[in-house]
Amino acid sequence: MSLSQIFAEETFTQKRFGPIRWMKDSEGYSSIEKNEETGGEDIVRYEAATGARKMLVSSEELIPEGGTDPLKVADYQWSADNSKLLIFTNTKKVWRYHTRGDYWVLDQESKQLRKLGKGIPSSSLMFAKFSPDASKVAYVSEYNIFVESLTTGEIRQITTDGGGDIINGTFDWVYEEELGCRDGFRWSPDGEKIAYWRSNTKDIGTFYLINNIDSIYSKPIPLPYPKVGEKLSAVKVGVVAAHGGETQWFDIPGDPQNNYLARMDFIPGSEELLIQQLNRRQNTNTVWIGDSKDMSLTRILEEKEETFLDIHDNLIWLEDQEFFTWTSERDGWRHLYKVSRDGQSTTLLTQGDFDVERISHIDPVAGYVYYIASPDNFTQRYLYRSPIFQTGKAERITPMGSPGQHAYQLSLDSKYAIHTFQNASIPPVISLVDLPGHNTLRVLEDNQELKEKYDRLGLRPKEFFKVDIGEVVLDGSMIKPADFDASKKYPLIFYVYGEPAGSTVQDSWMGGDLWHQYLAQLGYVVISIDNRGTKTPRGRDWRKSIYGQIGILASEDQHAAAEKILSTYDFIDPSRVGIWGWSGGGQMTLNCMFRYPELYQTGIAVSFVSDQRLYDATYQERYMGLLEDNKAGYFEGSPINHAENLEGKLLIMHGTADDNVHYQSFEMLVDKLIAHDKLFSMMSYPMRAHGINERKNTSLHLRKTMEKFWLGNLEPGGR
Repeated sequence: MSLSQIFAEETFTQKRFGPIRWMKDSEGYSSIEKNEETGGEDIVRYEAATGARKMLVSSEELIPEGGTDPLKVADYQWSADNSKLLIFTNTKKVWRYHTRGDYWVLDQESKQLRKLGKGIPSSSLMFAKFSPDASKVAYVSEYNIFVESLTTGEIRQITTDGGGDIINGTFDWVYEEELGCRDGFRWSPDGEKIAYWRSNTKDIGTFYLINNIDSIYSKPIPLPYPKVGEKLSAVKVGVVAAHGGETQWFDIPGDPQNNYLARMDFIPGSEELLIQQLNRRQNTNTVWIGDSKDMSLTRILEEKEETFLDIHDNLIWLEDQEFFTWTSERDGWRHLYKVSRDGQSTTLLTQGDFDVERISHIDPVAGYVYYIASPDNFTQRYLYRSPIFQTGKAERITPMGSPGQHAYQLSLDSKYAIHTFQNASIPPVISLVDLPGHNTLRVLEDNQELKEKYDRLGLRPKEFFKVDIGEVVLDGSMIKPADFDASKKYPLIFYVYGEPAGSTVQDSWMGGDLWHQYLAQLGYVVISIDNRGTKTPRGRDWRKSIYGQIGILASEDQHAAAEKILSTYDFIDPSRVGIWGWSGGGQMTLNCMFRYPELYQTGIAVSFVSDQRLYDATYQERYMGLLEDNKAGYFEGSPINHAENLEGKLLIMHGTADDNVHYQSFEMLVDKLIAHDKLFSMMSYPMRAHGINERKNTSLHLRKTMEKFWLGNLEPGGR
């Protein structure tokens, strides 16, 4: 196993399946398959019960008139009656995600293939979707919303002020990154209206990325980006007729620059919308019902926390729209509730002392909610269900005997599911199962070839263990060298993240964790610990414990765990301890090295936040509170303010085009380390973003640079 095989040659890439779409009848699903003859892709249907295959759309049908090559299908969606197919192709990245491109519609009956947006710039369409009756398609281009008739081909531009500071039908950077908002408009159930978000970014501070390598003069790239304590976009929700006209706006109380309109959608079968308004501190979510006929507003629910709230996407209307599902942590665990339309009645659906990790499917006909949970092992995930019309205990659906992580894409009637199983030593196995019996009907992709390649490497499997640091017991994972000898002492590398956005200790494939396996084969023991506050299903108190002390509590937990590990395992050499992390993990690496220099002798910090005031307001204020209320926490939790304590050998790495964690964080830390006369190593990657993977050979070069630093500064091997 070489770094080139892992990061350049893609020797260990897993095979995927789909994307699939369950058909409206729930008896079959569609999927994309490569056509070897045309080089294009066919869209086929499989009957769930029998496996019978039927061609729905051949790649020949996806060859535009006058062309020779079929469209490359990046994604697709069916109209509600399955009569038309919307194809997304020729995509372009908008910051992190490919959300801009071209759209084509194929009429299943006439077999006519037509490109949408005639006269509109190529690859500029976003979030196209059928009207409820599939007679029209609406989409966004260059921050305005358009509606195109599939009968006449007429295109109506229904907003006209988009561009510059105004964004219609999509969002600014921070809404996309931190609130998961991208698609910013909704069809009304009768297809007569469109509701949409409008953002005014005029007062957001502009951060400039600098391109120094693509021309002889540098080019600034402006990025409206609200940093901690600075002004947010002014966002509002309006409704406009699908044929155009004047937009009517909801007058939602509160300063639009100090509140977020985090979610909005029409209530099924109604002209009313449900709108979620999150305050700037993100500890109060106010739910409004807005009437698109007279633009009146009724407040029906207010969810509050002392710390912070998360926004969830599992709101489903039940019982003729008299109730809706709602996720809350009000009893100490993340659960699903049923709330009456007026907000006066609330019923707990998923009962038990455990977290609902995510909702897989809500089936109001059968009367169950299917969800992922793991009451007994926080590194694993299983499918459960609970009744939604009566009180009942959680019922585990995933059979015993397959430890690891399970995910499900259920048919509308909950009789079938595409099931994905994986763990730390088994790459994803994708199969079709029936429910609730969970019998495997067919294996769709077993990744057997990858599994055999992985097994031939002769690696030691990742071990999971517990670390008791007194106040709490933490989950950990460990990778040892293949030729491990317990009588010897080995250097230790900690891999850390430690922030609320993620978790590193999970019994999942994670690409085989080959980078850390590679380090283990060089002669290192690699350990990862999930400190308090990480994104694991351990209850509200676990997740909220980090509030106001990002970088403080986590580094204390990491240090306590490290000391416990060093006193527990005789095969670890306490004089050879390193730590590394990316993004929040880079920040954690710096905090650990600067706060506890006697323990961590070596470290690599990648794409890190050095001063929390430099990061975006939405993320940082959610977990730290407002700057005016917690200046001491912001100061104490920022590693730049402890840089004078550096004693070990440090490598810092960053991409200069990082739109997420700006290169500014890197340069400010460099300046501070120089001022304190601290020697360190640094590596910049020009015009690479947060993942440092753009342009030729980048990923391989980065890992080789890291490998060289470890070998030169943390002696490998047992001794």
